Amino acid sequence: MAKEISIVWFRQDLRLSDNPALTEAVQAGKILPIYILDDCAPKPFNIGGASKAWLHHSLENFNKSLGGQLNIYAGKTSEVIESLLQQYGVKNIFWNKCYEPWQVKQEKDVKTLCKGNDIRCHEFNGNYLWSPNEVLKDDGHYYKVFTPYKKRAYLCPPRKTVYVQDKPQCIKDEKNSISIADLNLLPKKLNWHQQMLKHWEIGEIAAQKKLDAFIANALSGYKEGRDFPGQNQTSLLSPHLHFGEISPAQIWESIDRVEGPDQEHFLSEVVWREFSCYLLYHFKRLHADNFNAKFNLFPWKDNASHLKAWQTGNTGYPIVDAGMRELWQTGYMHNRVRMIVASFLVKNLTIHWHRGRDWFWDCLVDADLANNSASWQWVAGSGADAAPYFRIFNPVTQGEKFDKHGDYTRKYVPELKDLPDKYLFKPWTAPDEVLRAAGIELGENYPKPIVDLAASREKALDAYQTLR
Repeated sequence: MAKEISIVWFRQDLRLSDNPALTEAVQAGKILPIYILDDCAPKPFNIGGASKAWLHHSLENFNKSLGGQLNIYAGKTSEVIESLLQQYGVKNIFWNKCYEPWQVKQEKDVKTLCKGNDIRCHEFNGNYLWSPNEVLKDDGHYYKVFTPYKKRAYLCPPRKTVYVQDKPQCIKDEKNSISIADLNLLPKKLNWHQQMLKHWEIGEIAAQKKLDAFIANALSGYKEGRDFPGQNQTSLLSPHLHFGEISPAQIWESIDRVEGPDQEHFLSEVVWREFSCYLLYHFKRLHADNFNAKFNLFPWKDNASHLKAWQTGNTGYPIVDAGMRELWQTGYMHNRVRMIVASFLVKNLTIHWHRGRDWFWDCLVDADLANNSASWQWVAGSGADAAPYFRIFNPVTQGEKFDKHGDYTRKYVPELKDLPDKYLFKPWTAPDEVLRAAGIELGENYPKPIVDLAASREKALDAYQTLR
C-alpha cells in the first residue's frame, strides 16, 4: 500500500534537526516541502530589508540540506496550497505554528481550506519552548509581568527536541519554475546587504557552530560580560532563532548541561524571548498599540532632522552613534546599546517608539515582531513589565561604564579614535587643543550634540507628568 503524500509548510523553521512538523511528516511517507513568500503583513510590517537579505541565504542553505528539493512559491498561502492539494492528491499538511497576527490568519485560512477538502492538518510547537496557552495563571488569565511568568513556566517542562530518523523522501514540483532568486529578496540597487552579511554565516550548520563556540568560549562570564559591547560575550544566535535555523529547545538542552550562574542567566534571556511572543499572542496589538493605554496621550514630537541624525549615527553622542552605525553596517546591535539608543530616541528626543520600531524592523537581521515590539515598549515605559518612563539612560555615563576604554565606540566612530578616554563620550567638553590634536572639529567632521542631555531629560519628565 502506497504511503500518502504530505505537504510540509516551512516558514520560520528552516532546519532539518528538531523540526517536529518535518519529523512527523517523514514518518507518514513522501513529503512535498514548500516555502511560500506571502508577505501579507500590513505596512510597515512587511519583511524588512535586512531580514530579506538573510532570508534569501537561509533559504538557499536550507534548500541544499533538502538536496535541492525545496519548492518555492510566491502568492497567497491558501491559494498556493489549494492548487497543490489538487495536483498531488495530498492528504496531510504539517507545519510549526507561528504567532504573528497575520501568520495566525494564514493558518486559519489553511485550516478552513483543509476542512473543506477533507485534508488532515497537523500543527506543532516547533519554534518555542512553551506554547502561549501553556503558561497561564490559576484563573486562566495570562501573565503581564516577567518574573511570575518565568516561575510558572519553569513548572512546565520545556519542549524536548526531536530528530528525523529517516532521510526525507522529497517530491519536487516540476511544474513550478519559481526559484529563490525569483523572490527578489536581495535589493537590486543598494548593495548595503553585501557588506552587512560579511559579518555573518547563515544557515542551520552555522547556527549550531555558533552555539558550540558560545558555550566553549563565551558562556563563562556571560552574566557580567554581556553588558559590555566591546567584549565578545553574547551568543549572536538571535537571527538564527528568528529564522528557525536553530530551535530554542536545542539551545536550552545544550546550555542546560552546563552548571553555574552564567548558564542560568542565559536561559533566562531565552525565556524573555518566550515572554515577548506570549505577550503578542495574548495582546495581539502589541506591535502597534501601547500596552499601557495612558501613553496614548503622550505628547510625542515629530522632528525629522533629529530622527535622521539618530538613524544615521550623527547625534553627537558617541555611544549612541556607535550603536546606530553598528546596526547599519552589520544588521545587529549589542543589547546594552539597543537600550541606550532607544532611551535616547523616546526620552531625550521624545520621538514616538514607533519610529524606532520601524527603523529596527528594516535594519536588524534578527527583526522579530514580538521581541522588537515588546522591547521598544519596555524602554518607552508603555509596555508590560516595562522600565518606568523616568528611567532615562545617560549616554555619557553608560559609555564610560560599559565601554570604559572605548574599544566599541572607536570601532564604529573612527573619527574619535585619537580622542583621550576622558573626553571620548563627551567630546564637546574637550579643550580646543585636545580636539585639534585628535583631528576633530565639532560640527565639521563630528557633530555637536543635537540636544542638551539635562534639558531634554527635564522636558521628557515634564511631558510624562501630563499623563498623571
